[in-house]
Amino acid sequence: MCGRYAASASPEELVEELDVESDQTGGLMTANLNLAPTQAAPVVLERAPRDQPDAEPVRQLRLLTWGLVPSWAKDPKIGSRMINARADTLLDKPAYRRAALTRRCLVPADGWYEWQASPTAVDAKGKPRKQPFFVHLGAGGGLVLAGVYEFWRDPTLSDDDALAWRTTYAIVTTAAEPGLDRIHDRMPVVLTPDRWGPWLDPRLDDPDRVRALLAPPAPGRFAAYPVSRRVGNVASVDAGLLHPAPVDELVGVVDPMTGEVLGG
Repeated sequence: MCGRYAASASPEELVEELDVESDQTGGLMTANLNLAPTQAAPVVLERAPRDQPDAEPVRQLRLLTWGLVPSWAKDPKIGSRMINARADTLLDKPAYRRAALTRRCLVPADGWYEWQASPTAVDAKGKPRKQPFFVHLGAGGGLVLAGVYEFWRDPTLSDDDALAWRTTYAIVTTAAEPGLDRIHDRMPVVLTPDRWGPWLDPRLDDPDRVRALLAPPAPGRFAAYPVSRRVGNVASVDAGLLHPAPVDELVGVVDPMTGEVLGG
């Protein structure tokens, strides 16, 4: 799964890199090196203007809440349990199918955090000790995760209330590629630039074509290293989270590239 990620790009950088036509973040967007579920994050999507439903879709940068709330949900709290959508069932499950066909989005990130359960070390409760890793593009630069989004109408609010509609998203995940599977068996779908446009296009609603966009490219694009366990605290957002963890702090950690156990 993907339960935390870092996103430090500015609105200006995302507008340029992702060919955004309309920045709708309203100056509220800030860098966050420890994005967690239920928080707002920058997302790129394409939609026709509300007052011109037949017009060409406009590529927009928006702040959406992480944790998808289906339109039919009775309680928005369900979103905290719907932060990821599996690629293999995305087009089958009622909670995601409609979004997968017409409401797809790009989730910009520097990389994501994943926790590895140690095969040799245990914590104070006798459970496998968990070590967070930061996974990023080995060649450097930001990456783009595949996402889906939904609109949910709060029935307790009036139509003229700015909070009456909530827009939420989930990150699509797939089986982890070799090496990264030593950290966790799942990873987010990272889209290559040639797939950004088709993934965003709300007019592309053929299930087979959508499914093809989720096919994993050749492995080997990513690098990963252990980081501070402070990332487990959502209040920790400083740049130190991205620093490699000192070797003497590693206990029973498996090197994802070699399989070697570090620190006993």
